Amino acid sequence: MYERMLNKQETPNIEKMTKFCGENAERFSFLNEWLVSAFHTEKKVVFPYGNKYGWGIGHYKNKKLICNIFAENGAFTVMMRLTNAQYETIYNEMTKYTQEFIDNKYTCGNAGWIHYRVICQEHYEDIKKLLEVKCL
Repeated sequence: MYERMLNKQETPNIEKMTKFCGENAERFSFLNEWLVSAFHTEKKVVFPYGNKYGWGIGHYKNKKLICNIFAENGAFTVMMRLTNAQYETIYNEMTKYTQEFIDNKYTCGNAGWIHYRVICQEHYEDIKKLLEVKCL
């Protein structure tokens, strides 16, 4: 369950990645388009960080990474980094599910990375809030 697109030899297009997300395909599509329209990100199909991450869509603003959104079978995962201060500003507004990701982030200086899996509308709403904090 939640397998990723790991065949590095075959570059998928965005339509194929969207379809791969199954019941979360519409959310995957909406999130990618929302980032482009609301924050003017540039999106690019990428295979970053080695074989276990697989294919995803990287969002960049002024060549700076905003996030990677990895297509998964039936879901998708957003990988992003916020400062501890940014996490703190929104922490109490998040669901317990999201708070657990924040609590267990991969710490890096005064910031941390999360790999946030979206499998329902509640998760979709929370990741949008986190991305707003990142982009504003």
